[in-house]
Amino acid sequence: MACVLGLDIGTTTTIGILVRLPDTVLAIASRPVALRSDHAGWAEEDPRQWWGNVRDIVAELMAASGVAAADIAAVGTTGMLPAVVLLDDQGVLLRPSIQQSDGRCGAEVAELRREVDEAAFIAKAGNGINQQLVTAKLRWIERHEPEVFGRIATVFGSYDYINWRLTGERRVEQNWALEAGFIDLATHEIDDGLVALGHIPRAAVPPKARSHEIIGVVSAAAAAETGLGAGTPVVGGAADMIASALAAGIAAPGDVLLKFGGSVDVLVATEQARPDPRLYLDYHLVPGLFMPNGCMSTGGSALNWFVRTFAAGETGPAEKLGLSVHQHLDRLAEARPAGADGITILPYLLGEKTPIHDPAARGVIEGLTLSHDLGHLWRALLEAYAYAIAHHIEVLQDMGHRTETFLASDGGSHSRIWMQIVADVLQRPVQRLAGHPGSCIGAAWTAAIGVGLTTDWSGLSAFVRHAERLEPDPRHAEIYRKGYRRYRALYDRLAAVGGIPA
Repeated sequence: MACVLGLDIGTTTTIGILVRLPDTVLAIASRPVALRSDHAGWAEEDPRQWWGNVRDIVAELMAASGVAAADIAAVGTTGMLPAVVLLDDQGVLLRPSIQQSDGRCGAEVAELRREVDEAAFIAKAGNGINQQLVTAKLRWIERHEPEVFGRIATVFGSYDYINWRLTGERRVEQNWALEAGFIDLATHEIDDGLVALGHIPRAAVPPKARSHEIIGVVSAAAAAETGLGAGTPVVGGAADMIASALAAGIAAPGDVLLKFGGSVDVLVATEQARPDPRLYLDYHLVPGLFMPNGCMSTGGSALNWFVRTFAAGETGPAEKLGLSVHQHLDRLAEARPAGADGITILPYLLGEKTPIHDPAARGVIEGLTLSHDLGHLWRALLEAYAYAIAHHIEVLQDMGHRTETFLASDGGSHSRIWMQIVADVLQRPVQRLAGHPGSCIGAAWTAAIGVGLTTDWSGLSAFVRHAERLEPDPRHAEIYRKGYRRYRALYDRLAAVGGIPA
């Protein structure tokens, strides 16, 4: 049977997967991505590296699986959003991408809030005025890089860029456009007035595509570079967290996906759009459903930073035990008590997105003493993200969303101690998923839907099974209840006195 190719343009890794329907993964390959943060709050990447990774990954997948180009029926892409990628009228990349986690545009967010009635904006666009908006990033470029701004002919996202490299077609997938702040929820179309807030011509935003819509075919040039067959259909693609949620089986109210990738995401499914400035609103991949969600600026990216910055000397001890440095640190953290002996960390190393939307927020370590060690710090960092998840759950419940079943996916969910900490903080079971390849599998499925290999959105769950279910430890309930209060109060206290500098 024909195969489909899924590509995930992630923050820390580019991943590709070859799938044969109904339920067989033929091969997976990945390449790392370099995230640059040259100034406080900045997050940039080189889209040319994404494309180079795609070329290498496709070659590796085909070699590993023995699949010929003619056997690949379609290509689907997914990726972080809404990254900002800019082209001029000749298709020249104008600058590195500005990532969704980038927090440089605080002044522009404040400017927009002065100009626009935020309540009316949220009701129309579905999302609030915050650092995630592409409009705010465009205004930053206009102010600080006018020579770049004046050459902008196309604004789109990470997987839109890869689709363009594959097909030559400039399109924007619907969730990129929605989170960018360009969609009118009443019409589900790109709105001229919303685009105009970014001070760019309407033509700079390409036509919108549904996730499973065929937008073009692999060009002869792209075929020569990648080894794919010229004429292979390419679909619009999907936001990474939405693709991952579908694979996890998040389709019923009350189901919550905790996605532990480069960022940490919290997602629920709903039949109604309930715009709220604290969280983001996206379309579910299943037509007719929505997916309110939270996305932190960091997650795995901050853990990787910690390893590079503080734990480089642990490589030798970890290798002697046959462990990665991350696994070694997990063992150290497991030997430290719940609450990390009084350390509280605010993991706002790139500012923070949901639910506080504060690009000026900064990372903080509070309560550090000479009695603490590397294991305490690692545990406190894992606990910080668990507290951040609890904050999101409070907001979802306040919005009227049920949060009953918690499933964990993606790379960070492989850390048993991290998932146990999350279960203990929430005092709810956390169901780990096994076999979940990540967002790339959702991308492959959109391709299969797009070319008619299947019509069953739920069929994607055949690739994922339930693994260990981590039960909360009631002995830690009070420790983490107090720890969560300290976590929330620390940010509020520092923000009130200006202790979290811009």
